[in-house]
Amino acid sequence: MKSLYAWGAIAVIVLTSTAGDVLLSRGMKQVGDVGELTRRIGVLAVLARVLKNPNFLLGVLAMATAFYSLLFGLSWGDLSLVVPASTSLTFITNAVAARIFLHERVDQRRWMAALLVAGGVVLLAV
Repeated sequence: MKSLYAWGAIAVIVLTSTAGDVLLSRGMKQVGDVGELTRRIGVLAVLARVLKNPNFLLGVLAMATAFYSLLFGLSWGDLSLVVPASTSLTFITNAVAARIFLHERVDQRRWMAALLVAGGVVLLAV
């Protein structure tokens, strides 16, 4: 039963971490070039702009959820399973989410890497 809980935690980690990455990326793209903005309007104004961005705030919330899910997952499963499985599956879902939600170009080499990572997860799971 603990193994089922561990895999459930891994699923939550992967989904919330990917959502957090996408939301943070979208939010920071909406904010703009932080270096240029800092020179133009100052650090505090840039910080205020970042903290007012709803995508950024939701991304931070999603990443916090992923972190606490990792803690639960580690209490239910082995470190040697939970961490590699969650990070490698997050790599795969990030590639898919970047393509779908951020309209980024994901090249063939990255897709091949994602497939190899998926094979590693399968080897871990059996």
